[in-house]
Amino acid sequence: MDTTQSEISRNIIKSGTSIVGIVCKDGVVLGGDRRTTAGGQIVMSKRSQKVVKINGYVAVAGAGVSSDIDLYQRVFTSELKLKELKTKSRPSIKEAANLFGMMAYRNIRTPSMIPSIVGTLIAGFNEDGTTELYTVEPAGGVYRVDDYDANFGSGFQFILGLLERTYKKDISVKEGIELAKECIKAAIERDTASGNGIDIFSITKDGVKQVVSEELVPHYK
Repeated sequence: MDTTQSEISRNIIKSGTSIVGIVCKDGVVLGGDRRTTAGGQIVMSKRSQKVVKINGYVAVAGAGVSSDIDLYQRVFTSELKLKELKTKSRPSIKEAANLFGMMAYRNIRTPSMIPSIVGTLIAGFNEDGTTELYTVEPAGGVYRVDDYDANFGSGFQFILGLLERTYKKDISVKEGIELAKECIKAAIERDTASGNGIDIFSITKDGVKQVVSEELVPHYK
């Protein structure tokens, strides 16, 4: 195993984040928690939004090093806009996902003392109104998601365990929003690197909308 792959393997479960993407019959739902940690032990921020609206038709959710995620998202926004200006047309969601994958692949192949390690969920709607969800692994692989995914956040095993028994193929966005909330709550209950809040976005032919913004605070008895 080369140095980059070894680094990814060591850090893949240390990316203190819980994110989830759910494919619904009438759209896609993206969700995430709000906690940022140092080494999975010290809480550095309780207000980090893991799900971000990139533009009017794309939203992303990232797991990994916070600074890398932020940089990826800013560059991704600019690259999508540049592509629109060059081609005079809006990229499809598949094109957008592959663009992000190329960025990830290029960054991990660039010699660096600390390789960029980011896993991402990308959701959006095409000009014909269809919606799509893609997962981009830290090494740059791009895969279309037909049901659900949690990428490589530290809470992914709890999320996937819940979705394995509760997800239904014909789920609506309204139901997907509630299911995404339950997924993030399940991860927060068991994953110490996840917590403090929940953000949920819906992606439909009508646009990208934040539908849940909840702060979670401890209650002592």
